[in-house]
Amino acid sequence: MVCATEMLATRPRESVTVRAVAAAAEASTTAVYSLFGGKDGLIGAVRDRAVAGLFQELSAVPTSADPLADLYALAVAYRQWGREHSHLYTVLFGGVQSFDPSGEVGASDPMRPHLAAIDRALAASVLTGEATSIALSIWATLHGLVTLELAGALGAATAETAFRSTIHATLRGWTTPAVFRSLRQTESALPPDFA
Repeated sequence: MVCATEMLATRPRESVTVRAVAAAAEASTTAVYSLFGGKDGLIGAVRDRAVAGLFQELSAVPTSADPLADLYALAVAYRQWGREHSHLYTVLFGGVQSFDPSGEVGASDPMRPHLAAIDRALAASVLTGEATSIALSIWATLHGLVTLELAGALGAATAETAFRSTIHATLRGWTTPAVFRSLRQTESALPPDFA
């Protein structure tokens, strides 16, 4: 599956064939068909592995009394997983398989931990809005940042600064007016490189 993951992350989908994967893995095409049922099954297995890995990473983030801090910690974990598993990240979100962010959230969906933290923030009147819209906004922001970083479009220092400031701004944008004012007052008292 490692060969298939690398191929799917670095080549056009049409060029990834059972024969090519079998040759790269030094296996027979029969073995690939037996294990995965063909190209679609192989691609599905790679995608399932990516989904499971990201879900496991995000589910390991501890829950605290501060849902905003938890959402930031989830963003950090998402970015870290993407950086450590760049081929799986590319397969999951790079167009090899369709990704429908408007679909139903399943038990192992990587967005489930985000939605749980968002629900807690909404219940505590920390965030305002509709949970799915907030989750999609956070995911789009994370995806853009991680994709740019993995593509090498951002240097290490720029990526770190952009991540921190952009995630904070995205979360702040969904806060209630009272929380927003409180966050802005706290940030104005911090040194410029901390906020």
